[in-house]
This record gives sequence, structure tokens and C-alpha cells, in this order.
Amino acid sequence: MIYLKTEEEINLIKESAQVLGKAHAEVAQWVKPGITTKKLDTIAEDYIRSFGGIPSFKGFNNFPASLCMSVNEVVVHGIPGNYELKDGDIVSIDCGVKLNGFHSDSAYTYPVGEVSKEVMDLLTATKKSLYKGIEQAVDGLRVGDIGFAVQHYCEERGYTVVRELVGHGVGKELHEAPEVPNYGKRGKGLRLKEGMVLAIEPMINLGTKSVMQEKDGWTIRTTDRKYSAHFEHTVVVRKGKAEILTTFDYIEQVTANTSLMVEVK
Repeated sequence: MIYLKTEEEINLIKESAQVLGKAHAEVAQWVKPGITTKKLDTIAEDYIRSFGGIPSFKGFNNFPASLCMSVNEVVVHGIPGNYELKDGDIVSIDCGVKLNGFHSDSAYTYPVGEVSKEVMDLLTATKKSLYKGIEQAVDGLRVGDIGFAVQHYCEERGYTVVRELVGHGVGKELHEAPEVPNYGKRGKGLRLKEGMVLAIEPMINLGTKSVMQEKDGWTIRTTDRKYSAHFEHTVVVRKGKAEILTTFDYIEQVTANTSLMVEVK
């Protein structure tokens, strides 16, 4: 069942999304060599709860943390722990906030210290592909248009698109219908309607598109162990132009003029 959101509900999701954006920025200030992923998770949870929010991921299907912390070849669902970030790593930080009964969901991938141009180009392309997908989240278009836009942009540049993991609806539940793949055909799939709230989240690999799940039941990594990047926004389908509900503005205020910044022109 797909739930179209009212304007009142969309405004409540926006409030959740503001807290989420600020939580991301709070964490971003601490992303540096030597910090543990568990410490970043604690920072995020404390910040979210200080605003009266609830970390959406903690306890979701028994996930043990507030953040998905996915380092290097880990695509998504990495569990925070004692791993210390080091120079040359990348880390995808995926976070959700529940506030006023509604969830918001977004992700951002950071370069840690100095990374190679090849890796930085992957991050830039993945972030750009997110906005290419969002451009298609318009009333009257189709889910396949979103996926095609992401896939075409990334594959044209030599990257691969993960097939097993997809975006999704967001609202009173963290994961709602419909699924939003990052690949597809123009004009195919479910017709988009104003009021649909979607998490669009390209997961793009430097090497093969093939992935596998680790024994912990959560961590998904590339089979060739090459790097993977992940960016995500929660958006609402509108007539003419999609509206982005989450924000990277707070992240980019604290990462401006630093090596953490992922610029898209």
C-alpha cells in the first residue's frame, strides 16, 4: 500500500529532516583519522535524542546502532564498532530520525583525510547521480525514470549500480512502498503521484556491481572489495519539480574548505 502524504504530514517530515540534517553535521565535525565508528554513532544518537527525536535505525529489525557506518568496500548496513578511521578511507554515514511520528532518511559519504582522485571522482559521481534521480521524481513520471537517470549517469562514467538494494517510501514507517531501484527503463514502472515521499539513494561501486552479505547478517560489501559510495535524500513527488525534504546544507557548512567536502558542480 502506497500512502500519499498530506501537506501537514509533509511538514512533519520536514521537521524530522531538519534534525536529521543537523545530526549529520554534528557527526561530520568528528570524521577524521583515529576516531572509531562507534564513537560517531554515540555522537549521533545523543544529538538526535537531545531534540526529542528517536534514531530510526536503532532496533529496526534488531539493528544495534543509530547509524549505518559503511567503510570503503562496505556498501550499506555497516555496524559501528571499534574500527578507527584512517587516512584514505571513505565512510558512508546513513541515518534516520523519527520525530512527531514521522521518519526521514539520508546518507552522505565522506573522504577521510586524503583519498585518490579515482575515489573522489566516485563520490562526486554518486552524489551527482542522486540529483539526477531526484529530477525525475515528478508527478506523472515513473519509478523507472528515476532508476534510469541514476544508472545512465553512473554507467556512462564506468561505475556500476548495485541491484540488490533499493530506495523506498518513507513516512510513519521507515520503509514503505514503493521500492525505488537505482536502475530501470524510461517510462516503465509505477506511476509517480504528488504526495509520494521517497528515499532516493544511489549505491554505486568502483568495480563490480556484485555484492555479498557478511556473517553478521547486516554488512553488505562489494565482492571485489573495491570502494562503494552512497548518497541519499528524502524527497516528495511534486508537479513540475520534486521537493527535497532532507538537507546537506548543514553538512556542507561544516565541511566547506576541508577535505571532507564532496563538491558537485
